[in-house]
Formats: sequence, structure tokens, C-alpha cells
Amino acid sequence: MTMFLTIAVIVLVFVVIFQIAKASEYVSILKGEDISRKQNNKINGFLMVTFLVLGMIGVWYCNKMLFPKTLLAFDAASVEGARVDSMLWITIGVTGIVFIATQVVLFWFAYKYQEDENRKVFYFPHNNKLEVLWTIVPALVLTVLVVMGLRNWFLFTGDAPKTAMEVEVTGKQFNWIFRYPGKDGAFGKKYFRNIDDAGNNTLGILWDDPLSHDDIVTDKMMLVKGRPVKLIIGSRDVIHDVGLSQFRLKMDAVPGIPTTMWFTPKYTTKEMKEITHNPDFVYEISCDQMCGNGHFSMRGVIDVVDQEEYDAWMAKQKPTYLVVNPDKDPENAKAADSTKLAAKPAAGATKLVAKL
Repeated sequence: MTMFLTIAVIVLVFVVIFQIAKASEYVSILKGEDISRKQNNKINGFLMVTFLVLGMIGVWYCNKMLFPKTLLAFDAASVEGARVDSMLWITIGVTGIVFIATQVVLFWFAYKYQEDENRKVFYFPHNNKLEVLWTIVPALVLTVLVVMGLRNWFLFTGDAPKTAMEVEVTGKQFNWIFRYPGKDGAFGKKYFRNIDDAGNNTLGILWDDPLSHDDIVTDKMMLVKGRPVKLIIGSRDVIHDVGLSQFRLKMDAVPGIPTTMWFTPKYTTKEMKEITHNPDFVYEISCDQMCGNGHFSMRGVIDVVDQEEYDAWMAKQKPTYLVVNPDKDPENAKAADSTKLAAKPAAGATKLVAKL
């Protein structure tokens, strides 16, 4: 029923517009085409100026109402992301000036140079200086913007500081998997044919590699405020995209081709809750590449903490190798030895009672 009413309304609107157009034609015939055309030009010229004024007011109003809801209302949460904000503000400033200037000229000319019997049209077919000017100036401005973007890109994707921690980020339909190196500071090897979700080997880690024995696999990323972090990014299935909107960064996650980027968190999660006045604030990692039916739900959580809190969290994490192979876990071995020692006195007491 709703669909039928919608179609009926659309058809009615077209019929009304058609009838208005036909009525306008009849009026033009009665008044004379020249008189009607001149009147329409005056009306259109006035409407052009009105639309310009109302349009500019609308742009200002929308900006005032919606800007607080955008990411730009708050600082970038990473040191390097601040460079992206600066580049974006410069781009908005340049394009904003061009937008306002061109719109004002466009609509003002439509009003000022409407049909006038006392004014002759000036034929202006070609001007080399003007064409050179409007070609070179935009080219120079765009070149500056591109160079700024490339410098930032080379920074993010270049060599991370030696003090940077490393986190491996792997995307799969439809969630993220994070891996931290253990005390050895190196990741163990992995092979996609070894992936076994049922066996807790979601990354296909080769357990024969000694470097993998202290790797920690989690579903949550923990970062340290003020400490650079290098992300080693990959995918298990299709192309994903690591989107870090609060940090102003993103990078493709491509199957079989690792990509990297690095940044330095500037605020802890607790500090961002105060800055944004949002007690439910969390840093998130989203997928910015359409990757399937569940793309909308592919969201991970990042927690930025102080070094002490990070160390305490890391101390509680158990290497995935020990989770998959509990018989190799020293804690399980100690527990088994304790059980045996407790059982021996009990057995000795049983024998003594039997002798008596």
C-alpha cells in the first residue's frame, strides 16, 4: 500500500509540473513571446540571487549544526594524524575559497547580465593570458597539496622508530585478529594452509618454529600512549582496509601481501572520554573496504593505556602456543606435580591403616 501511494504521489507531481509548463506556454502566447521572455529573465535573475543567499546561509547553518558531530571537532588521537588534519584544513580552506568565489560570480552574473535591449553582447572567444592563468594557478596549488600528501604518506609507511612496538593485524570476514610478539620480540612463521579455527590456530602459525612459542593472539588491540606502534597488516580471505578514523590513518589489508604503517597514540582511552565528553568512547578499527555481507559489522576495539597498565595486561596474557598445547604449559605441569605430591601422603596413610 505504501509503495502504491508513493508511486501515485510521484505521478501526481509530474502531472502538476506538466500542467504548469503548459499554462506558462499559453500565457506566453497571449502576452507575446518577447514580453514573456523578458519577464521570465527578470524573475530568473532575482531567483538566482535569492538562491545564492539562501544557499550560503544553508551551508553555514549545516556546518554549525553538523560540525560538532564530525571527527574534526576533536584533535587527532595520534601525533602523525595531526599532520593529516593540517593538510585537510588547508585543502578545505583552498577549495572553500574557490567554491564561494565561483558560486558568487556564477549567480551574480546570471542576475547582472540578463537580457537588456540597451546592452550589446561582447564576443569574447579567446584569451591566451586568461587560459594560462587559470591553468597554471590551479596546477601549482594542486601540486603543493599532492606534495604535502606524499610527504605524509611516506612518513606513515616508512621506517618506524626503533623504539616502536609491533602488532600484526589480520582481517577476515568479518572481524580482526591481533598478534603480539613475545619476549623474543619476533613473530613466528605462519602458513595459510595451517589455518584451523577449531584448533585455535586462526592465523595458521607454524608451531614448529620456536619463535612462535611466545606469540600472543588476541581479539583486542592494546597500545601505549606516547609509544610508536608499527602495524603489520594482512588478510586471510579478501581485501579489507584497516580504518583508524580517530588516528586519521588507513591502510589496505591484502591477502598474501603484507602492508605496514606506524603512528604514535597521543591520548589514552580514558583521556579521550574526557575530551569528547563521551563516557562510552572507544577507539575503533573499522573495515573501510566493502568485503561482503557482514562488512558493516567488521569492527574491532583498540585500548590506549599507560605503559604500566600495558605491562600488567601483557603479563596476564598466555602465549597461544600454550593454549593450543596445554601439555607444554609449565603451569599445568606444576599443578600436576602438586597433585601427585598431595596424593603420595594419602596413599601412605592408606597403607598404614591397612597394616593396622
